[in-house]
Amino acid sequence: MLAWRLLLSAALLLLFLPRAARAQAPFYQGKTITILHGRDPGGSGDLRVKAVIAFLQKYIPGHPTIIHEYMAGGGGRKATNYLFRTSRPDGLTIGNMSSGMISLAILGESGVLYDIDKFIYLGSPYSQYHSVFLTRKEAGFTSLAKLQSATGVRIGAQSVGFSTYNEARLFAYLLRLKEPKFIPSYSGAELDPAVMRGEVDARATGADSIVQRNREWYEKKLVDFHAIMEVPKGDKHPLFANLPELESFAKSERDRKMLTMQRAFRVAGAPFILPPNTPKDRVEILQEAFRKAFRDPEFHKEYKKLTGDDPSPLMPEAHEKTIREIPRDADTVELVKQIVGAGPLPQH
Repeated sequence: MLAWRLLLSAALLLLFLPRAARAQAPFYQGKTITILHGRDPGGSGDLRVKAVIAFLQKYIPGHPTIIHEYMAGGGGRKATNYLFRTSRPDGLTIGNMSSGMISLAILGESGVLYDIDKFIYLGSPYSQYHSVFLTRKEAGFTSLAKLQSATGVRIGAQSVGFSTYNEARLFAYLLRLKEPKFIPSYSGAELDPAVMRGEVDARATGADSIVQRNREWYEKKLVDFHAIMEVPKGDKHPLFANLPELESFAKSERDRKMLTMQRAFRVAGAPFILPPNTPKDRVEILQEAFRKAFRDPEFHKEYKKLTGDDPSPLMPEAHEKTIREIPRDADTVELVKQIVGAGPLPQH
């Protein structure tokens, strides 16, 4: 009887051992993760993501392959809608969008088919940001007064709703430019050459992009810099500390509240997100991998090398909290909607 029981136990062990061994392997071993970008390749947002990827791969158990897919359109709406409504919630597709995905949802813009409160947040490589407004030297706007006296300044941007477009409109509004003409038809990689070729006169861009991609603009005085938006307020950029901060042009409490909301959108950074209903165990694996990646000193060096700026990461929990706490009062929302929309800028 004892021998029979031992034989049966051995048979059962042999039957289930392969399955148990497979269960011990990390879920992500041999898998491929797709990073879905809500942008075209080549811009500063793309570089921020690429600074993270090697470290994310390092810290995900099983070290999966990570590939990139780009889905520009609608200021990030196309990719964000896809992630929310179509992408399988299996932990194998991670979205990375501009901060425009947050503003579009809070402002209730058309074409938003997602709920930002239902996404799962994995963090952002940055939460500090400096947006500068510049004009090409040949345009002749060598002072703020000359810029403000001009009519019909051509301002280039990415698509309506994208962060570069929103901030260009914000600068134009608070600087009180006369009848500016917005041309939101460029990819991130196309916009800087368009400025240099004279297709547009001006743009808003990140100070880190100037440092990394276009430092000769600053060193050789190829462009004129006019103002800066600090996120968070008071965080001075070493190259542009002399520029007037955008809030100094706000003349009313309504405008100041609007700018506070815009800063809050930028603090959200470039969100890494998962679709709703992603299995909890995979969420925990990915969130922990992002925490470790963001804390890795080598990541900080790589981010600085690629972007020209120091990272200021938001960890997953802080990222979710930041999104939940963005102001959403109706009056401010209405003003911001007018500023970042496709119509004429509102009157002061």
